[in-house]
Amino acid sequence: MKQTYYRHGALLPLFTYCAVLGSAQIAMAQVGLNSTPRLAGAINERNMVALAGNMHPLAAAKFDTGSVPDSLRMDHMYLLLRRSPEQEQALDKLLADMQNRLSANYHNWLTADELGKSYGPAQSDIDAVISWLTLHGLQVNGVSKSGLVIDVSGTAGQVREAFHTEIHSYNVRGQSHIANATNPQVPAALAPLIVGFNSLNNFKPKPLVRKPNKAFSIPFGGGERYLESPADFARIYNSMPLYQPPFSITGKGQTVVVLEDSDINPADVATFRSVFGLSGYSGTFEQVHPGPGCLDPGINGAENEAALDAEWAGAVAPGATVLLASCADTVTTFGGFTAAQNLLDLPTPPPIMSLSLLNCEANLGPSGNLYIYFLWQQAALEGVSVFAAAGDGGPASCDDFNLSPDAVVGIGANGYASTPFNVATGGTDFLDTFEGEDSLYWSNSNGATGKSAKSYVPEMPWNDSCASLPIYEYFGYTDPLSFCNSTTGANFLNIVAGSGAPSFVWAKPYWQNVLGIPADGVRDLPDVSLFAANGLWRHAVLYCMSDPNQGGVPCDYTNPIDTFGNSAGGTSFSAPQFASIQALINQKAGGPQGNPATIYYDLARLQYGTPSAPTGLAHFCNATLGRAISPLCLFHDVTFGDNAVPCYGTNNCYGGIGINIGVLSTSDSVLNIAYPAHTGWDFATGLGSVNVTNIVLVWP
Repeated sequence: MKQTYYRHGALLPLFTYCAVLGSAQIAMAQVGLNSTPRLAGAINERNMVALAGNMHPLAAAKFDTGSVPDSLRMDHMYLLLRRSPEQEQALDKLLADMQNRLSANYHNWLTADELGKSYGPAQSDIDAVISWLTLHGLQVNGVSKSGLVIDVSGTAGQVREAFHTEIHSYNVRGQSHIANATNPQVPAALAPLIVGFNSLNNFKPKPLVRKPNKAFSIPFGGGERYLESPADFARIYNSMPLYQPPFSITGKGQTVVVLEDSDINPADVATFRSVFGLSGYSGTFEQVHPGPGCLDPGINGAENEAALDAEWAGAVAPGATVLLASCADTVTTFGGFTAAQNLLDLPTPPPIMSLSLLNCEANLGPSGNLYIYFLWQQAALEGVSVFAAAGDGGPASCDDFNLSPDAVVGIGANGYASTPFNVATGGTDFLDTFEGEDSLYWSNSNGATGKSAKSYVPEMPWNDSCASLPIYEYFGYTDPLSFCNSTTGANFLNIVAGSGAPSFVWAKPYWQNVLGIPADGVRDLPDVSLFAANGLWRHAVLYCMSDPNQGGVPCDYTNPIDTFGNSAGGTSFSAPQFASIQALINQKAGGPQGNPATIYYDLARLQYGTPSAPTGLAHFCNATLGRAISPLCLFHDVTFGDNAVPCYGTNNCYGGIGINIGVLSTSDSVLNIAYPAHTGWDFATGLGSVNVTNIVLVWP
């Protein structure tokens, strides 16, 4: 949609459990393996074992302001149990078989009850842990169907007495937090079963929505802005043919869930669908608070995120049902995970879920990462497709992209997106403004539904920072270091970019093998990308959030100021958009697809080939070709630009010493930019963006 804008890290070591969990092809029969109890011996509290890795890195002595009152309520803490290595090996084999069309287990999904009974801890072991918890006065609210999560409530005093760790207050950058000051301890007899807590802190995840910066755009002073509406998306990414005969694929009969910790005003969804021509389709919207333990969060500061997720989850599949599943946060638990766990424990879970939040692997720690692993693993085993946004901080996911002008922690991945059981979605920007070709790709007037895109628009990685190749070249510089340390470059000191990085936790899944992928042995992010920019190159995404109490403006798309206020960017958009694409796929395929990442890489090998056997077809699908790109492409291969960001210090940072700003690098002594786009898969945009109709029609 056209608008005239007038004025206005340190590396985290691979955890010891990775060797078991990363193995995906160990041949074992699909049998129940939980009949043998693993706990033996009496529980002796004079012999306690610390659960290593259960502390948040920002719960440091320099931020500590003392212990909290013993009476502080800590509701719905998630205590995580572990399976045996044999059980994990069997599930790895089963998951591979579920995506193997030659296997008898192809798409033979488990129910939550079957998962717990066949692959959960022995009931006697779970009972032993529950007895010990209740002995210390803690309230057990329930156990997940998988048998791996015990929902516990109590006070800070009871946590200290049972787990021998104090809960302290911390003041970090002027924000107040609570967290455990030491690793929790459990009796040695229980240690073989207990991993730790999902968290004992309130360092909450960050929403991945970026409002446009009113002060800066390229060129300075504003000018024409072309903002992506659903009709623009349909033309750029070629989903339009699916809605029409002979296909008539709109997502009808499919359900997409967005996981949130805030409600929204349903009228905003209705306005969005009406204005952009979606209300004529069969799609519906509903807000749900799936119990147990799910309190209504009401409308809060996360409303912006929840609104755009709900609107775009149905924008690409306008006939689908969209459920906003939200629960209130507790002191220690993000409400969206409460909703996800409860939905996955249903006899028939919803087939598609989307999450647009960031918490880096290093901050989650071993137990937090394993909690996400088990949650998305359960989804994949039940046939549920999970889409998680890769992040908005470039490769520096452990730094705060909302606050940090440069990266200091180093390279890090979003732990919510780095498991092998979800699709990690990245972000692109449109390249037409950089090339001075806006008029080739956008019309000067809008259609009835805001349509102004003419065709596929060339793409580059989304990157607002001074380290971005298109930005420093635009201003006449030949390298990012000199530009970031210049007067003009200071205007672009930020770490806002589509995230992509190697996991420091999970081994590379068997299916992540395609031209461009590094032989690094670990899970690499993102998998796929879509447009996610927030206006620097005069392009952003439209949505509707009118609540003035949360920074919203009227959804009046005829008013340039209001339209600008109802646009944003972030990989927040690409996650629900890919979830919406999955609704089209599920309708065409006739049922749930489980983890779609395996199929995306199967299809990518058709286009790109593998590192040892490239197809030679990639140049026909180079995203810089724009409207000249081959109409047969499955993926638009983004090859120009990067998601590098400025940095300071010596953690994956070249040049960031003294008064100088550096650039994020895989080497501290040589500038190896993290990370440039190139042919095939790359850390900047993964496999690239997609031609929706082609992907849906060739999906096996």
